[in-house]
Amino acid sequence: MISTQKPYLFLSIMGKSNIAAGATVGSNHNSRTNDNEIQAGRGFWPGLCASLKHSSRFASYTLLAKAQYPAEIDNPLPFALINNNPSKDELEVMPAYWWMYNMYALARNSWKYTARDKRKRKLQNIEFNAYAPDTMEEAAYALTLLERWTAKAWFRKNGNDPASISLQELQEKGRQLLSGDKKEVKDLEVLTEGLEKGNRKVRVLKAYEAYHAYKDMITYYAVTNIMKYIQTNGNEATCENLHSHLATSVARCTKWINLGGQLVKESDFDKLVSDIKTKALPTWTDVHNRYNELWENYSKDKAEHAYMLICDVCGLEKINKDQWQTLLVKAMDIQDYICNQVYISRKKDYDNPFRKCTYRNDDEMIAAIGTIDENKFIVQIKDETKLFKQQVEELLSKLR
Repeated sequence: MISTQKPYLFLSIMGKSNIAAGATVGSNHNSRTNDNEIQAGRGFWPGLCASLKHSSRFASYTLLAKAQYPAEIDNPLPFALINNNPSKDELEVMPAYWWMYNMYALARNSWKYTARDKRKRKLQNIEFNAYAPDTMEEAAYALTLLERWTAKAWFRKNGNDPASISLQELQEKGRQLLSGDKKEVKDLEVLTEGLEKGNRKVRVLKAYEAYHAYKDMITYYAVTNIMKYIQTNGNEATCENLHSHLATSVARCTKWINLGGQLVKESDFDKLVSDIKTKALPTWTDVHNRYNELWENYSKDKAEHAYMLICDVCGLEKINKDQWQTLLVKAMDIQDYICNQVYISRKKDYDNPFRKCTYRNDDEMIAAIGTIDENKFIVQIKDETKLFKQQVEELLSKLR
C-alpha cells in the first residue's frame, strides 16, 4: 500500500508491482471528502509519467502505457495492456498482452521475487506465482466478457440490436465465434462496457488471440497444480480418483482474498475475521498461527480450485482418463510456447538497432550484457521445460 504526503490511504496494490518514475495517480480528494481510492491486483505496472484518475480499479498484471488517462477506469481483464489513443479519442485494451508479447518479463516476474526473497525469518507467507487462484479467476471472468463483447460486435455488424439479444444467446454466440475461424472475428469492432467512465469507445485489440491465451493460461495452471498434487500424494491420487480427491465442494471458490501476499478463500477469510471479533483468536500469535494453518492447506486448496476451474472452463462434470491425457499433452505444448516466447521476447532487445547504437560494436555489447544464449534465466526456463516434459511423459506412460 502506498500513501500520499497526507495521512490517508489512496492506493491499494496487491504486491509484485512496479510504480514507474513520474507516475501520478491523481488526488483522492474530490473537494468534498478524501474518500476515493485506486485498487490494483498483483503485478500492477503504470508506465513512466502515467496519470490516473480516482477512483479506479485494475485487474492483476495490468500494464498502463505512458499517457494521461482522462477518466476513471475499471479494468477486469488480467495481464492486459491499456493505452490512451488521443488521435482516435479512444481507450485501447489488449487482454493477455503479457502472455502474448512479453513472456520473458511475465515468467521472470515470478522467478525474481522468489529469488530476491532474502528474509531470514519468513513469517509472512507469499504467493509469488503469476498463475494462481486470484489471477485465474480473473482470466475465467475475462473469457465470459470477451464472449459477450464479441457477440455484440457480431450482431451490430449484421444489423441487429445487441440489447434485444438474451445474455445466454450472447454467450453462446461469442463462444462459437471465438472457438471457430479467426476470420469471423478479425474485422469485428469489439468494444468493452463499463471499463472507462464516459461515452467514448473502449476498443478491445486482438480479442480472438486473447481468448485463446486465457484458455491456455488456465489449462497450464490447472495441469501444473494437479500434477503437483498427484506427485505429492503418491499412490493415493490417481487419474481414476482425482474427482473424489479434488471436487470436494459443490462449486469452486471464485473469490480469493490477498492477505499481504497470502491468498486465502473468501470463506476462510470470513471465518478469520469472525474468530477475531469473537475473540476465538485473542492474540496476534493466534492470528498468525491461523495464517500458517491456511498456508499449509493452500496447496490442496489450489489443486481443488485448479481441477474445478478446468472442468468448468471445458464444460466437464469430471475429468476422465482420455481427457486428462489430452490436457497433459496440451500442457506440454504450452510449456514449449512459454519457453519459446521467453526467448523471442528477450531476443527483441538484442536485435533492436537502437539498443545496439549505444555500444561501439557487437563485442562491447556482448561484454556488457552477454549473449542471449548465456542468459541465466533463459537457460533456467529451458531446463524447467525439459524437466516438465519428462514429468508429463512419466504420467502419460502410466495412463497408456
